[in-house]
Amino acid sequence: MQPIRVFLLDDHDVVREGLRFMLERHGFEVVGESATAAEATARIPALHPDVAVLDARLPDGSGIEVCRAVRSIDPKIQVLILTSYDDDEALFAAIMAGASGYVLKDIKGGDLVGAIQQVAAGNSLIDPTLTARVLERVRNGPSTAPELAQLTEQELKLLGYIAEGMTNRQIGERMFLAEKTVKNYVSSILAKLGVERRTQAAVLASKLLR
Repeated sequence: MQPIRVFLLDDHDVVREGLRFMLERHGFEVVGESATAAEATARIPALHPDVAVLDARLPDGSGIEVCRAVRSIDPKIQVLILTSYDDDEALFAAIMAGASGYVLKDIKGGDLVGAIQQVAAGNSLIDPTLTARVLERVRNGPSTAPELAQLTEQELKLLGYIAEGMTNRQIGERMFLAEKTVKNYVSSILAKLGVERRTQAAVLASKLLR
């Protein structure tokens, strides 16, 4: 049998080296690795790994963004999100991006090996009940006021954070988006709402998102 081909994305050299050593010891072939989201987005489709193991949070973006970009190019590439944070928002984002698995970094080595094998075989490590909950959330999202009807689900979520007074950086960390991406979303939201300033959008959101 051909070894499972893996790509590693993590901004910590020690973590990548440890993962590479462990995986190669178990017969995997590590075909590439990267410390940044931008580099990984460019290299993964070209290398065609069976599984991409992606760190959720990176200095220039997130593994979830990389997952979305890579799978839009080659949906055959399976993705396992490796994160230090366990929260519903991240899980929701991972499922929507097409990830097959979402595991915490404190996972035991043997369990991670098994997780990668499962994902490579086309299996999902995400509990079906959680996936169903996410799909239900998408289908039956919160009813919106007419002023907000033209905003996408992502923009509505981001608008809620604006109303809470979060900065672009804080929103990016919460939603696993690059700060530049958040800035673009904010510009789109302001245009759609017909306001010029972030504070105006926040005031409007506080009235409509109740």
